[in-house]
Amino acid sequence: MSSHAVPTRNDAKVLGLSALGGALEFYDFVVFVFFAKTLGALFFPADIPGWLAQLQVFGIFAAGYLVRPIGGVVMAHFGDRIGRKRLFAFSVFLMALPTLCIGLLPTYAHVGVLAPLLLLFLRLLQGLAIGGEMPGAWVFVAEHAPPRKVGFAVASLSAGINVGTLMGSLMASAMAHFFTPAELVDHAWRIPFLIGGVFGFISVWLRRWLDETPVFAQIRERRTLSRLPIKDVLRDYRGGVLVSMCVTWVLTAGIVVVILMTPTLIQTSFGIAPALASEGNVLAAVCLVIGCLWTGILSDRIGRAPALLVASLSLLVGVYLLYFDLANGGRHFLPLYALAGFTAGVAGVTPAVMTASFPATVRYTGLALSYNLAYAIAGAVTPPLIGYLAARVGAMAPAHYVAAVALVNAGLAIYLWKRPAVE
Repeated sequence: MSSHAVPTRNDAKVLGLSALGGALEFYDFVVFVFFAKTLGALFFPADIPGWLAQLQVFGIFAAGYLVRPIGGVVMAHFGDRIGRKRLFAFSVFLMALPTLCIGLLPTYAHVGVLAPLLLLFLRLLQGLAIGGEMPGAWVFVAEHAPPRKVGFAVASLSAGINVGTLMGSLMASAMAHFFTPAELVDHAWRIPFLIGGVFGFISVWLRRWLDETPVFAQIRERRTLSRLPIKDVLRDYRGGVLVSMCVTWVLTAGIVVVILMTPTLIQTSFGIAPALASEGNVLAAVCLVIGCLWTGILSDRIGRAPALLVASLSLLVGVYLLYFDLANGGRHFLPLYALAGFTAGVAGVTPAVMTASFPATVRYTGLALSYNLAYAIAGAVTPPLIGYLAARVGAMAPAHYVAAVALVNAGLAIYLWKRPAVE
């Protein structure tokens, strides 16, 4: 990590621009799903059932997740070979360009079957970009930050991701408020994508002012660059890969289950009104951002492993309090959903653990491989698994699943407590 001990003005610039880029890039990635129904009506034949068109759009959305590991490994290879800064800026460009192009695409009514194919192609580009962005951002910021501020620095980026997701949700709400359904289908659906693309390019331009990380500069000066980082990772740092995949698993449990799935699950299982579920979700998302910052600060104060232990156990308690209350009528739904969202801030400490699991020469590649592979698996498996468990175990199944993942990571934290990190 960076050798200086006190944060400087340059550290603040690095952190601010990195967090801004992360927020904008994840806005670009998730805004797609908020307009899935409209895109389904515009990019597929009018005579197919609406549910099928929407299912096909969700399939295109999921395709972005499937190519994440490929994008992450390829971009990380060059990040470990030619520098963090170049790939850091390129990943934002690769996200901004297809987002802007989606806003300019012709629809099925104009070009027929070419429309969904173009939409799929642009979504794949977005997936490749997102695969490299977050691991690259964590590595870039961690290698710039003072050693005692790494936890807060990388947690700020995790918070930025969730700000981007919240921005997408608020944009969807604003569009529904200011435009009629007919106006949305006619032209207004393009606005969120065009805005995302333009702001993405602004973020690319702003990142011109960032410097290469001191850590990579030293590696390049000493000529100790890895010739094939992925080979070195798989041969020498399989333990780091397993640790990083495990902490990514608890990150997905907190975000995918608590933040993304719970609003729908509780409407079906506990009869919570859609408006109340939506209100609770926004509140939980805001608290998630705060929770990420809290666990980042905690990791700097007491260490990465103890912070992971505290955060994992907090997530277990938070999700059980929420679901037990729901099972008993949900009288305290909003404050307990806010608490559960805050405890999902375990996502703030996980990148600190991951960046410490690999040496600088292969850090980008090791982190990108672990994070994207684990996220692709967990993102694909968790929703159907929760559905199956809900049918077999009952409405408390989501809480049991999150608690199980949290316990696994609590055990991992105890193991890491006595195990030195790879710095």
